[in-house]
Amino acid sequence: MSTVQRNMSLTGEPPKTINTQQKLASAIGLIGLTILFLALLNVSFPNRAIWLTTSLLMIGGGTVWFSNAAYLNKHEGIKNDGVYFKSLTSKGFWAWILGIALTLFYVLLYWFPQYLGLAQNGDNTGLVALFDPLSEVLNGGPASQWFVYGTLYTLAILAFGIKFILKYRHNKYEKLRTYSVMFFQLGFAFLIPELMSRLNNDTFSLPYYDLKNIWPLNYYNFEQYRVDQFISAGDIGLALLIFGIVSIFIITPILTYKYGKRWYCSWVCGCGGLAETAGDPFRHLSDKRQIAWKVERWVIHSVLVFVVLMTTAVVHSYLGDDSTKYWLTKDVFLLSVAVILTAVVVGTWIFKREELQKDARYGAIGYFVIIISLIGFHFFSGKTLFLFEAETLRQSYGFLIGAVFSGVIGVGFYPIFGSRVWCRFGCPMAAILGFQQRLFSRFRITTNGGQCISCGNCSTYCEMGIDVRAYAQKGENIVRSSCVGCGICSAVCPRGVLKLENGPLEKRINSNEILLGNDVDLMHYVSK
Repeated sequence: MSTVQRNMSLTGEPPKTINTQQKLASAIGLIGLTILFLALLNVSFPNRAIWLTTSLLMIGGGTVWFSNAAYLNKHEGIKNDGVYFKSLTSKGFWAWILGIALTLFYVLLYWFPQYLGLAQNGDNTGLVALFDPLSEVLNGGPASQWFVYGTLYTLAILAFGIKFILKYRHNKYEKLRTYSVMFFQLGFAFLIPELMSRLNNDTFSLPYYDLKNIWPLNYYNFEQYRVDQFISAGDIGLALLIFGIVSIFIITPILTYKYGKRWYCSWVCGCGGLAETAGDPFRHLSDKRQIAWKVERWVIHSVLVFVVLMTTAVVHSYLGDDSTKYWLTKDVFLLSVAVILTAVVVGTWIFKREELQKDARYGAIGYFVIIISLIGFHFFSGKTLFLFEAETLRQSYGFLIGAVFSGVIGVGFYPIFGSRVWCRFGCPMAAILGFQQRLFSRFRITTNGGQCISCGNCSTYCEMGIDVRAYAQKGENIVRSSCVGCGICSAVCPRGVLKLENGPLEKRINSNEILLGNDVDLMHYVSK
């Protein structure tokens, strides 16, 4: 037998094909998907409940079996073998096929649900009709395209969550946060809202409410029809409305101060949950270039400004002018918004100016001046607030950000741009939490630069496009607005260089000084 190695590739040999168990598991999962595809083509199934159950069990069971066969026969530890050899995970042919398929599904979901089988009048057909039995059990009514989406979304997080846990089973932190996102998606985002809908009747109506979504992620929460629903639902509805407000101004800042934005982005959020589970094979595709970081900062904060303007305009549109009837009038609301924005900008400029990049300073001042000028222009000229009707702003935001960015691009482009493209470039909730994390949170990733061997695993598998290695080589702590605290950089580090922490920096030795060879007075730290 010849022992000559004819392959001159520096990256080695391609990984071996999947084993027999993985092939059988893939076949079972594909059969489950085929049932859904046949329903999409209006194939009539005699007993929908049985066929739907069979389909979902085959998809979920096939995924779990595939994962068991892939990881349980290997030693514990990160298994990213051959990701750049596989077409699906290296922007190859199958990656583009998957991306196009996901994009088409989102286009149908948002704008052409009739092709999924949704009926405006009469009985559903096609794919939506297949989910009617499950919808009847949970909420007492026929399925909608959003129920279909919610079911498949939850199934993806649960099935691929198990895959993620098996892959990272050596790491307690990764397992805990995956259990968390699975729990919040199944309970708070799927089951509880559906069961709340089942309680509704002619005299009592609870609004559909994903309890883990916080403004501005649920940008529609303060529209007039939603506020009317909350008020008409009595004490429970009012409590939900108050909870939504308290979440913005009290709960979110406190938790972000203590734990960083990871408490939400990596432990609770459904968008992050899907990115971390189903999107895990694509995390290495995130753009690590500095230009991408600059574009990211401008785009995500522009989206945040957009949602602030839109929400302000919408709330302003249905408030009254008579101060004898309403304590919250149009003028009081606008002045309150102006005061809050002024306090945030001025406070940041006075106390945290050095923490901001130069373009961040210019951008913050520029956006602040524009918003305050538009509010003042409205007061003194009587022109339409922000120069556009509130409904126009709402529809524009819903189409461009709520649908195109978060859905079509955010998930449909997983195989091309990586799993966190929405979280990184578009999510206004991530922008707010990132702002808080950067300026006053206790969370950071500490580094021991003296142990770094510059392997680059941390940067490669950072789904947020952070060049973690550059910080580790210098022994610098990582405090970035975009960091979601997923901990993968720490998990894939072979030397234990990186550590996620929430504690104070007082009484610590500056590892950067030691790495640079500075003369550090250790007794100075001991005396503290």
